[in-house]
Amino acid sequence: MTIIIIARVILLILAGAAGAALGPALGAPEPWFLSALGGLLIGGLILLLEWGAGRLPVEVLFWGILGGLGGLGAGLGVGTALGALVPAAGAIRGFLALLLGYVGAVVLLRKAEELEGLSGKLFPKVAARREVYKILDTSVIIEGRIADICETGFLEGTLIVPQFVLRELQQIADSSDSIRRTRGKRGFDVLQRIQRISKVKVQIHDLDFPHLREVDRKLIEVARALGGKVITNDYNLNKVAELSGVQVLNINELANALKPVVLPGELMHVHVLKEGKESGQGVAYLDDGTMVVVEGGRRHLNAFHDVVVTRVLQTAAGRIIFAQLKAS
Repeated sequence: MTIIIIARVILLILAGAAGAALGPALGAPEPWFLSALGGLLIGGLILLLEWGAGRLPVEVLFWGILGGLGGLGAGLGVGTALGALVPAAGAIRGFLALLLGYVGAVVLLRKAEELEGLSGKLFPKVAARREVYKILDTSVIIEGRIADICETGFLEGTLIVPQFVLRELQQIADSSDSIRRTRGKRGFDVLQRIQRISKVKVQIHDLDFPHLREVDRKLIEVARALGGKVITNDYNLNKVAELSGVQVLNINELANALKPVVLPGELMHVHVLKEGKESGQGVAYLDDGTMVVVEGGRRHLNAFHDVVVTRVLQTAAGRIIFAQLKAS
């Protein structure tokens, strides 16, 4: 990083010196430092372009440069042909080249998503790396189940934690509310736990979108820019990401999918823990947290009992199993 900073400073010095030296030859007005200032401005523009290009994926740069060169060549060709037919029109050849160069670059950049198949063949390593990026949102980090999934080895690829997510975690951890403060500290503990897992790679990414204020929108744009998927347990973020064309891995959906299938008529052995809402009902829980409502279970509180499943109700919050006591 230090070498890059030194190189940029040297570039600015050389640009200023070149401006001061070339200014008189190009007819620039005196004094000489105005020409040097012009050289510095050009050097600054070059550094700005270099900084922006460094934040773009290589395939995006490739298509932009290819489109620009193609448009530039077409503009020169059209300008030359017009100049041969109408000599007075030859003066606009340079303008046509710049105009069509800009149009060519913009068109190919906007069509980059449609060229993903060709990009994958031209840049196979980049394509393979993009497919395994997983972007973590704040809620899924605080909740903690993502660390358990990482330890199982089912989650492959690189986990991306944007800097703006870390900032949001820091704000929660610094909150005056004790509950939010505890949640924020838990989020940092979960991240440290994930970083210690050798089966996954965690990368803190600097990609940001300052013009966007909502963290959820930033997450979607990061996933789109990196070609990755968002890992969340937030229902609203899940829906917004899907509408935006970004793939989502929802922890809650995964948990529901992994719950064992229970059919009416099956026998279960449960621990009745508390009373139910209706008269005579008792409530038990399976190991995965699924609620079991036992008809007549109120008489057997704090005891284990065999029950028979009568029906299974699937709700937005999860499954509820209804059962009745097994006849002796």
